[in-house]
Amino acid sequence: MNAAANPTPATSQVASLVHADAFGAEPEHVGAARDAARALGLPAVTPGTAALLSLLARMIGARTAVEIGTGAGASSVALLAGMAPDGVLTSIDLEPEHQAAARKVLVAAGVPTRRARLIAGAGLAVLPKLSDNAYDLVLVDGDPLEYVEYVEQAARLLRAGGLLIVNHALAGGAVADPSNEDDETVIIREALTATQEMEEFTPVLLPVGDGLLVALRN
Repeated sequence: MNAAANPTPATSQVASLVHADAFGAEPEHVGAARDAARALGLPAVTPGTAALLSLLARMIGARTAVEIGTGAGASSVALLAGMAPDGVLTSIDLEPEHQAAARKVLVAAGVPTRRARLIAGAGLAVLPKLSDNAYDLVLVDGDPLEYVEYVEQAARLLRAGGLLIVNHALAGGAVADPSNEDDETVIIREALTATQEMEEFTPVLLPVGDGLLVALRN
């Protein structure tokens, strides 16, 4: 019997993850945002990640959300698709070019300007200006070297019962490799550990896309 007919456990696991990531129907227009991200040389959330972001926003009835790392708007579209019809997303990105691309995608998706508050600036400069306990959801998808600080800010920003979501939480498998001591990998590990140790959060780590940590604000 050949290997294709009798896959190894590792091959089977990878195939299962790929199948699962393609299972959920991602919101409309996320694909267009992914194309825009590709043109800018940016990463974008996978279909499974987009579907889960939308579902999580819908499950908690999110009306206010913060996104750290706008990119070309793929995750923005996904979150807004799951948020309440009058919900407002505040999205922060250091690069105005990224936000200009995201705005085009959001306009094409029919998202009213008032529902997407795009702020060009450094996450750690903007986040302290946002109100305490005022948000239903915080998505961390910015500079991995600042993930620990983003998690700390999320603990302040979120209401009880809100969700912290950290994208790229597995860093392409690097986080699970104890021999990998790259700066970004180490910081991501520290951010994940922080959610386990902080009394504000109850976390779970999901193998969706490049890894998604979801933590309930207690």
